Amino acid sequence: MLFLSEDDIGRLLTMDAAIEALDDVFRQLGSGAAQNIVRGRAKANNAMLHLLGGAADGMVGYKAYSTSSKGANFLVGLFDGVTGAPLTLMQADALGQIRTGAASGVATKYLANPSASRVGIFGAGKQARTQAWAVSRVRKLQWIRVFSRSEKSRHAFADEMAPICKCPIEPVTQPEDAVRECDIVITATSSKTPVFEGQWLAPGTHLNVIGSNYLAKAEIDVETIRRCSLVTVDDIEQARIEAGDFVAALQDGVLSWNDVYSLSQALTGQCAGRVAADDITLFKSLGLGVEDVAVAARVYQEALRQNAGRDIPL
Repeated sequence: MLFLSEDDIGRLLTMDAAIEALDDVFRQLGSGAAQNIVRGRAKANNAMLHLLGGAADGMVGYKAYSTSSKGANFLVGLFDGVTGAPLTLMQADALGQIRTGAASGVATKYLANPSASRVGIFGAGKQARTQAWAVSRVRKLQWIRVFSRSEKSRHAFADEMAPICKCPIEPVTQPEDAVRECDIVITATSSKTPVFEGQWLAPGTHLNVIGSNYLAKAEIDVETIRRCSLVTVDDIEQARIEAGDFVAALQDGVLSWNDVYSLSQALTGQCAGRVAADDITLFKSLGLGVEDVAVAARVYQEALRQNAGRDIPL
């Protein structure tokens, strides 16, 4: 079985390849050719295990990761979809960050206005970086504004990501500045409460909301949901148990599950996507096991081409 380290992933995986993989896998989900296994969790003492998986691209696989006060550890394993033989085990911290960005890249590609070029980002950590990177691969950006509670973090984000995104990045001191005048708004924070007011959104905005996958956490308010013409998620079943951003809107009757569509439905024409330029569209990303499998499959194939990684005995 082939083992791939974080360093290997960094050399083998590009954002363009990840976006292509997820574009394909969302279409496979829409046609029934791929399957997702929703996340399960178990806790012992101070550590929590998170387990998810899926089937795509002729492979089956899983992601297992642990979180504790000491940090997080991520692994992805793939098996041959015909023989069931184990193919690869890979460290998956960077892989997960890139696949989360890539999912938003796919959503932005199909749901944002074609002319969208002005981006506001909440958060300045690793996930925010791959969000900006992905969006810059599907839209030619005029500028990015980044808000974080940490001045040091937002300036570091701007310095690092401006050359990658090929546009100016302005650190801003007020949340409102990362929403008004923006065509695309991204939330990639650990906040438990909304980070901006929905009334600030301009007509035509597309939102990628990615920070929370717990029912007790929400980065957006009810007014944001109220103003959306289209609400999509990566997986409806998983959203029902993890999408804390929807809880208040569901309780207030502003949103019902009949109003929520999967991104795969939008990509395969099973629901209308953006209908008008003034529509506000939303993609709520939770992070799917099948996304990890699809991106890991591309990494594995590239590793074979480049003779990367090392074999480990079973």
